[in-house]
Amino acid sequence: MLEADARDRVIVAIDCDRDRALELADSLSGHARWLKVGMTLFYAEGPQIVRTFKERGFKVFLDLKFHDIPHQVRGAARSAALAGADLLSVHGLGSGDMLAACREGAEDAASVCGDRPSLVAITVLTSMNQDALGEIGIEAPVADEAARLAVLAQRNGIDGIVCSPMEAESMRALLGPDALIVTPGVRPAGAALGDQSRVATPSQAIVRGASHIVVGRPITGAADPVEAFERIVSELVDEI
Repeated sequence: MLEADARDRVIVAIDCDRDRALELADSLSGHARWLKVGMTLFYAEGPQIVRTFKERGFKVFLDLKFHDIPHQVRGAARSAALAGADLLSVHGLGSGDMLAACREGAEDAASVCGDRPSLVAITVLTSMNQDALGEIGIEAPVADEAARLAVLAQRNGIDGIVCSPMEAESMRALLGPDALIVTPGVRPAGAALGDQSRVATPSQAIVRGASHIVVGRPITGAADPVEAFERIVSELVDEI
């Protein structure tokens, strides 16, 4: 894999307070191309943090996992797109109508700002295993449930999915070569698993079909985040 391609495949999850987020962004500038803003940072700082990262030259994955009535999700997608997000997440469990509404909101924003963000649907959270699915009344195997939600999302205008690296290969076969397949639960060899249950190394995730990998604590919690990021890029370049 070319180095430029490798850098574009890695999304760094910035789940911390504003001061630390800006410190990480400044240190990763010129190295990373994507940052992920999740609930922890967004609920503290709002849309301005997306604009701030965009002004620093990053692409932004705004990972708020929209899940509400269609009207609310349509409005949320529009607002997030107008803030400058390049990629948005929505829960696949919210119904076809809700997924279609997410696409409509993103397209409405594009009529104003010119660019529609890409959309990915959450299938089964990477922190969940079969027992966790059973707790919420879903008896289907994890892989079957993820596939069902992926097809539902694709049929309703969503560009791709978020799934664990364990499902990436089957999802690529199911959704085709152009679908976005974003995989959190990526841990370099030897890294702590944290609260993730279904994980793979960066190169394993890409080989299995991921278009992008999300890596948080192994980079942001490292003594030298830039070095940790560059090790992942080198792994992708050398092994793929």
